[in-house]
Amino acid sequence: MSRIRSAAALDRRTFLAATGAAGAATGLGLAFGLGGDRAAQAATVAPAPVPAEPLTVRAPAAPHAPYTQGTTLASVATPRGGTPGYRRLADGPAWSRVVRADLAGAHSGRDRRRTALASFVQFTDLHLVDVQSPLRYEYLRAETASAWRPQEALSVAGVVSLIERINALPGGPATGAPLSFVITTGDNTDNNSKLELDWFLTAMSGGRITPNSGDPRRYEGVQDSGLTLYWQPDSALHDADKKLGFPHLHGFLDAAIRTVHSPGLRLPWYSTVGNHDSLPGGCYAPGDPFFTELATGGRKLETLPAAEAAKVWKAVKDGLDPKGKDFKRLLKAHAKQARTITPDERRAPFTRAEYLKAHLDPARTGPGPHGHGYTAACLAENRLYYTFPVSDHVLGISLDTTDPGGHYTGSIGDGQLRWLQRVLKQEAKGAGRHVLVFSHHTSKTMTNTNPDPAHPHEKRHGGAELAEVLGAHPGVVAWINGHSHMNDITPHGSFWEVSTASHIDFPQLARIIELVDNHDGTLSLFATLVESAAPHRTDFGDLSQTGLAALYRELSFNAPEARKDLVGTPRDRNVELLVKRPTGR
Repeated sequence: MSRIRSAAALDRRTFLAATGAAGAATGLGLAFGLGGDRAAQAATVAPAPVPAEPLTVRAPAAPHAPYTQGTTLASVATPRGGTPGYRRLADGPAWSRVVRADLAGAHSGRDRRRTALASFVQFTDLHLVDVQSPLRYEYLRAETASAWRPQEALSVAGVVSLIERINALPGGPATGAPLSFVITTGDNTDNNSKLELDWFLTAMSGGRITPNSGDPRRYEGVQDSGLTLYWQPDSALHDADKKLGFPHLHGFLDAAIRTVHSPGLRLPWYSTVGNHDSLPGGCYAPGDPFFTELATGGRKLETLPAAEAAKVWKAVKDGLDPKGKDFKRLLKAHAKQARTITPDERRAPFTRAEYLKAHLDPARTGPGPHGHGYTAACLAENRLYYTFPVSDHVLGISLDTTDPGGHYTGSIGDGQLRWLQRVLKQEAKGAGRHVLVFSHHTSKTMTNTNPDPAHPHEKRHGGAELAEVLGAHPGVVAWINGHSHMNDITPHGSFWEVSTASHIDFPQLARIIELVDNHDGTLSLFATLVESAAPHRTDFGDLSQTGLAALYRELSFNAPEARKDLVGTPRDRNVELLVKRPTGR
């Protein structure tokens, strides 16, 4: 096991940012078999350029040695048996680490020379979802099974279990260096809903969440509709999913809306916005009062003829209706077929300003920093992009790649691109830090040039152009993102693009990222995937919070038409990514 000079190399800010992530996960008794003091540490990292007040800190524990337990380097949830239909998960073989020297040579002895520069965690595509919202379009399942997932009602329990996993980690698995923070890369919510935003912020900062809306006494959604199109877990009805082997689980829906307790992250955390956070339904231009009336109202469409579902699905998939005009006509035409449910004002879509204000609420600060990257200046300027210090030697840049003109693919406006170029230019002339860029969309999914209604004459820029801008600045080491729900790592000449799978679709992962200097003219970016703290094996009789989190993973694996390529290849999972160290840094 290689020795990393992390104690000497990690700078003051990185150590102050580290919190007690090594503490045992709530109620799970996770242990890593490593020595050292695992006492909680508390601190905050200030988003540039406005520093936050530092929290009281305790002396950080000494960095641990590299480890594997609790990561996919030790074990991965894997299906048992080879029979078709519903398959149970169990502990499976680990994913080994692959060295990728696409951009720089892997010199011998680097494991003895290297020093750690940064160590943190990426969450992406959490999709905390109010499954009872009338704004959802589950009825498109008549055309594609992917329009509705049988695991969705358990998203809150799944995310809390992921937080428990991160709280239990003793540091970066490749270096043993303390983890400094967690950053989300968008789609924190699913329906651009105020209620979902509240669930997300509570999960991250700690507190009680009741994942229910409408009638406070019972579930009202497609899973108690009696429609064979959806899995009816509490009913003996032989629905389409039960025909594939899905179980009959009496009490599932009551358990799914039961209050969940989140310990909150013990690390500071930052937030990046995604299309499901900014756009109603994840794809329609915001600001139309129709979407508020629909989301908060008492009618929910649950079924649609297959031919009409096919038309709507094509429009959504191809971005043919970014303002939702055809969508509105469809819902009005089928209003009489909609189910009556309990209205709920909390389901209303939130605006950009409301998103920022919610993050800036002092009650949501948790372990810090205040605003989680967003500042009062962001609110005043109505912008969702910012910079923050990853460490004394590394700058983080969080972008807003959602197109306000509608559609789920992305782009950035001319103003944001010029801002990014200024930041990179100033960094090259000034501190000369290494740069990590964070966004929701990938380079391949930034193909949307719909004009921003607030800036109709502003040019929009796609992923290829953004990659070219980043490649022109030698300090950029990596572009880290999500959106595609797939593990995919791509070299771009002088930097790496690291795309990570979601936490709603299997394999339900987060990624630990560690940047080190090899002191041989190269840097290494270690990327290690982790699952939630829930056990791989499920027990259909266990509907506790932990049992539901385990079931969340197993249901996602078995979801009809779920893509099996989202896990990526071994070169996209646990990796060491070599890159040339820019001169002067």
